[in-house]
Amino acid sequence: MNPLTPDQIITLFILAVAILFFVTEWLRVDMVALVVVLALILTNILPLEDALAGFSNPVVLTIAALFVVGGAVRETGLADQLGRRLLKIAGDNPVRLTFVLMAAAALFSSFLSDTGTVAVLLPTVIVLARHAKLSPSRLLIPLSFASLLGGATTLIGTPPNLIVSNLLQENGLSTFNFFSFTPLGILLVIGGIAYVLLFGRRLLPDREPSIPSQPVENPAELIDRYRLPGNLFHLRVRKGSGLIGRTLSGTGLRSELGVSVLEIHRAGGPRPFIGRAEIQTLTATPDLVIEANDILVAQGEPTSMTQAATRWTLGAQPVDTEESEELISQEAGIAEVLMRAQSSLLGKTVMALRFGTIYGLNVLGLLRPGVEEDLDPLRTPLRFGDILLVQGTWQNIQSLRARRRDFVVLGQPEALASTASWRGQALALFILLALLISLILDLLPLAALSLLAALLFVLTGCLSADGAYQAVDWKSIVLVASMLPMSTALESVGLVKIVSEGVTLWLGPYGPTAVLAALFAITSLFSQVLSNTATTVLIAPIALASAISLGVQPQAFLMAVATAASMAFASPVASPVNTLVMAAGDYRFSDYLQIGLPLIILTLLISILALPVIFPF
Repeated sequence: MNPLTPDQIITLFILAVAILFFVTEWLRVDMVALVVVLALILTNILPLEDALAGFSNPVVLTIAALFVVGGAVRETGLADQLGRRLLKIAGDNPVRLTFVLMAAAALFSSFLSDTGTVAVLLPTVIVLARHAKLSPSRLLIPLSFASLLGGATTLIGTPPNLIVSNLLQENGLSTFNFFSFTPLGILLVIGGIAYVLLFGRRLLPDREPSIPSQPVENPAELIDRYRLPGNLFHLRVRKGSGLIGRTLSGTGLRSELGVSVLEIHRAGGPRPFIGRAEIQTLTATPDLVIEANDILVAQGEPTSMTQAATRWTLGAQPVDTEESEELISQEAGIAEVLMRAQSSLLGKTVMALRFGTIYGLNVLGLLRPGVEEDLDPLRTPLRFGDILLVQGTWQNIQSLRARRRDFVVLGQPEALASTASWRGQALALFILLALLISLILDLLPLAALSLLAALLFVLTGCLSADGAYQAVDWKSIVLVASMLPMSTALESVGLVKIVSEGVTLWLGPYGPTAVLAALFAITSLFSQVLSNTATTVLIAPIALASAISLGVQPQAFLMAVATAASMAFASPVASPVNTLVMAAGDYRFSDYLQIGLPLIILTLLISILALPVIFPF
């Protein structure tokens, strides 16, 4: 073997340092990927145009557009509706519940992202677990694993599928269509569900979560549990009040007195033939100007209300229980929000964060596991596991779901879904079906169809333009765009050729199936510590070169790499969906290892048996 060249040594060093930072998470993965791009430029491994080519790559644009598609399906409530309808047939039988849950999750993740699938189904699954008198830990790992398996069933199910398809196209080879992954994917889903039902369920822990992440009641129960009637008041703005003509943000009610205005009742013009003024209910927004005779529905301590009434010449009257339930309407409502461990808001107070101004929501209550005393929701520093009761428009409540790093929205899924427009859901379903049919018929390139669908969702009002930008996981986009040049660098300096020749030399005598198995095993090992995208970008060129060296068709090798990259079952940090269910199920690292490792071996066996049949060498 010839000694490595200086360029090869430099490229390997950059790759090794990047992997170290990916595994340790000393720096955000997208920042690490950007450093990789800069390092390749500064060391002259790649020219500037090649190093930045990833940002114009069709696969990057496709993934970004599909994030928007998934965001629109969630934002309109279509995903919630479909998820609840599918899971309603599950009943209380644990085996049937697990089967229906995994089948539904696999179906959803074949069209949506696996993270979006789990985020949509998580609150419903927790409710179902409570009704079936099961611990959520019996259901949430199956939910996570099924979403990963489902991503392997279609071309758009997960980014690795798009990456290997694009690699084939770039090399002028027969590429994958929408359903190319489906035969193997269905076998993997069936095998995964059978494994969990027959063996995995025995390995699942049966423990209650240390963080009570399943308090999903109806609005009346939430209002009662947070004792809202005791601190809700009607404040009438009398003539001569200093509030008249001021905007809500300019009153200082929240910042100085801790009084949150939730909505305003205002007399409109007289109704024809009746003569009496019609009462309008206005959503409280920071720029809303207060008028004489307005009735402010406000939340706060009685002493704060007294101070506000005295300072601003207001009439104050407590709100009774029945009136407090009027906070729930088609436009606005209440929901619970769980603070996540990696939230950037921890250690800060709601008031210091200007929560109401930034998110357009009022914080009405704060619950902390293990703490019985009432906590001031505005002035108590937030901790991991705290649950906030927020009030505001359903649109603003749903927008918190885009902040997956900071929050998990619990609240009342039925109420959230019921506020969604049936027109919006029908439009979203129509556009989604049109996209799928166009993909099946191959009417346009995938990137063009994805961008067209994303644009239609925005133009039809299913998703706002701001919502479209929020739906995109920009960290993933930067990661993909920045790691693609590393693949180019590995190939340009000759490292891909060296590795592929080594694989061929050692395993080639045993046949292509042995090489296929080795590629699957190596990829699945890497995907436990790296993202599936980064793993695919690094190993897919090696798989392609190995197939060419053996003189066989590369489709089976590349599909093995894409599939193995998504089989991230053995670690809670291997995939965002594993991390998302970890706290809610009170899982430990060993739970994922003992349940996930046999499943990885099973998917390996299924793949090496099925792929040579589906794509003959």
